[in-house]
Amino acid sequence: MAAEFGNFDFRDSPIAAQLADDVKTRDRLEHSVFPRPKFTRLISVTNQKGGVGKTTTVVNLAASLALEGMKVLVIDMDPQGNASTALSIPHGDARKPSSYDVLVNNLPISECIKQNTKIDLLSVVPSTIELASADLYLANVEGKEFQMKKAVEKHLATEGVYYDYIFFDCPPSMGILVVNALTAANEILVTIQAEYYALEGLALLNDTVRLVKQRYNPDLKITSALVTMFDGRTNLSGEVYTEVKNFFPDQTFNTVIPRNVQVSEAPSHQETVITYDPRSTGSLAYREAALELAKRGIDG
Repeated sequence: MAAEFGNFDFRDSPIAAQLADDVKTRDRLEHSVFPRPKFTRLISVTNQKGGVGKTTTVVNLAASLALEGMKVLVIDMDPQGNASTALSIPHGDARKPSSYDVLVNNLPISECIKQNTKIDLLSVVPSTIELASADLYLANVEGKEFQMKKAVEKHLATEGVYYDYIFFDCPPSMGILVVNALTAANEILVTIQAEYYALEGLALLNDTVRLVKQRYNPDLKITSALVTMFDGRTNLSGEVYTEVKNFFPDQTFNTVIPRNVQVSEAPSHQETVITYDPRSTGSLAYREAALELAKRGIDG
């Protein structure tokens, strides 16, 4: 018998509906195969607007893919170091090798990699606050836009080194850090918050990508667009998704990332939501997004 209170049937409640959806999603994911890419996919996750879920998306997609048997490296290009923290690497010790040392001191990536403590196939090149001064130190360096690209290519050319995915977590700006990430990548994943003002930067982002393609990286392309902080109770979220789909008709994920308490809580525990609360709605959404990303391999 359905639980009822007065005339209210709990089967019709939003919570019950969400729980039913989560059960279906878990079952679907358990029976899904994540295709392995034929070559290393180098993905910059970017948007020049802050607070749109870039770092959250990087760490949770990376964790999801690694748990499905992919070897994944996250390169933290944001001086705030939130991706490093979420992947269990304490932020703030400038003495530890970091992405700053790769860019400014030409330190090999192999000397900067730290292993995630929760997931064996997931590692990170962490960030430190020193990265905020990279623009200054690289100002007069010839070919400064290619520092990360050269480092990644050298690392991947090392015998025995292979990654299925390398993610670059970008700061919300358009300086040398973002240019290095876009020059080193062959794909861009754009995150867009499901709010009105989040749409304003998309034309600017397209202009930025066009400029980087012309000057530094002709192979760069926007392959994916993911709507985050989606609230299915509001018309606005649906309208924003439709606008994003119109702007990126082939790139927009069918999956959306909902507003979810567990997604917000996980970083404070130095975890991704994938390991913090695997059964949560947010975790399942990111796992579905990771599956969709895996199936969107750019060589088909």
